[in-house]
Amino acid sequence: MRSVVLGVGAYLPERCVTNQDMEKLVETTDDWIVQRTGIRQRYFAADGETTSMLGARAAQKAMDAAGVGPGDIDLIICGTSTPDYTFPSAATQIQAALGVTRGVAFDLQAVCSGFVFAVATAEKFLASGSHKRALVIGAETFSRILDWEDRTTCVLFGDGAGAMVLEARPDDGSLRPRGVLTTQLRSDGRHREKLYVDGGPSATKTVGHLRMTGKEVFRFAVGQVTDVVADAFAVTGTTADDLAWFVPHQANRRIIDASAEKLGIAPQKVVTTVHMHGNTSAASIPLALSVAVGDGRIKQGDLVMIEAIGGGFTWGAALIRW
Repeated sequence: MRSVVLGVGAYLPERCVTNQDMEKLVETTDDWIVQRTGIRQRYFAADGETTSMLGARAAQKAMDAAGVGPGDIDLIICGTSTPDYTFPSAATQIQAALGVTRGVAFDLQAVCSGFVFAVATAEKFLASGSHKRALVIGAETFSRILDWEDRTTCVLFGDGAGAMVLEARPDDGSLRPRGVLTTQLRSDGRHREKLYVDGGPSATKTVGHLRMTGKEVFRFAVGQVTDVVADAFAVTGTTADDLAWFVPHQANRRIIDASAEKLGIAPQKVVTTVHMHGNTSAASIPLALSVAVGDGRIKQGDLVMIEAIGGGFTWGAALIRW
């Protein structure tokens, strides 16, 4: 069985915050942000607008694009680090909002790698034959956990959601089968102090704020994370030349460019949206996919690589024939 992409969708809050707006909130400049990250704007959720609300809107757009309704979905996985509540999961809130009443819904926490991990998990469910159609979502409201006195981190992140509908289909035996061809995932918990949130119900009984050692994250992202992409190529017998598009986690333009160069991926094959959305954690890849599908770059039959690194560290890649 192959997990074939039927449609993608995205949703951003109404409030767009430019670098010039950030200059009024913290001691920073547009030049400083752009030169170090490539970010020019990001979106913040309104008061009372939760992660599951963003996720439900993105999911509905993905379902519309796929031509499916609530009765067609039997698996919902939401990658998020900023759920509405400690419990129940954001995925169950999205399930209820969409009117889906069958199957299973749960959250997956791998920080910025959350969408890649969720795609890998959904693929296993679909390939086993236990479920037919999956709604895979990345949704975040990182603005809720930013320290507005830390100008090195609060300018980097934004809110948003993206979603993908996957359907289990028998392998057609062709040389270029559609669907998820391979997923490669890694974790290494020894790096917690480099990117984490300093709060939680068990540790501090608070929500906490995001903390990051930027240079260490950059070094690991460029130096180590490319192994999952290389393994995906090796398993499928493909190379960077075979790729139509590389869609990495949208954290930092310098990380994106350095990673693509190390992997031998031509710049014109890299989908970059970090300037438009900032770092939206688990939502960044599906947001970028939605942009590239919407403007006609990603088409059926294209070979697409998605890749991400998140706090923990977690990292992973998935190779998909669209």
